[in-house]
Amino acid sequence: MEFFKQIKSIDLILASQSPRRRALMNDAGFSFRVWAIACDESFPPELPPHEIALHLCKQKAESFKSQISEKSIVITADTIVVKGKQILNKAGNVMQARQMLTLLSGTTHQVITGVCLTSMKKQVAFYENTLVKFSSISPDEIDYYINTCKPFDKAGAYGIQEWIGLTCVERIEGSWHNVVGLPVAALYRNLKDFIKEHFPVENVK
Repeated sequence: MEFFKQIKSIDLILASQSPRRRALMNDAGFSFRVWAIACDESFPPELPPHEIALHLCKQKAESFKSQISEKSIVITADTIVVKGKQILNKAGNVMQARQMLTLLSGTTHQVITGVCLTSMKKQVAFYENTLVKFSSISPDEIDYYINTCKPFDKAGAYGIQEWIGLTCVERIEGSWHNVVGLPVAALYRNLKDFIKEHFPVENVK
């Protein structure tokens, strides 16, 4: 495919330490390298949830703007879990994870991932929203999951690809990959448009 030939001439950077995002990028056939820079992940609390996800992925891109070449595209992403008006970030310990999963048990919540594409000349950001319905999860099941999978690096204290997703998710509305951490189909569409507009073929040979 012409797109995959073209993208090999571009320095595509995934700015994430997440093994799940790396696996999704690999499965989708992207040629890329990983380069993550620690950054401030705070956000204005008055923002609507989708604006928080966009704010965070744009904020992650700031550190790269002065360090990339004209052939670089940086992909930054941030996933948040939203229950009602609460933003559930990563759990810092077992107690926090237990509290989050108890809150999500038997209810529907949102998973929103903001994605930002950044080059020297242009930046485009978009987001994907998926609804996830959990069945009722008993305290014993919550403790089993936490002790087995230790989901402390995941928003909302769970990974849908793990035991809890296999046994306790009744349904989802939207992209499953978005819940894993990267809306791959939306990324593919936006990246094709971004490259077509800002990286003409003659400039990336």
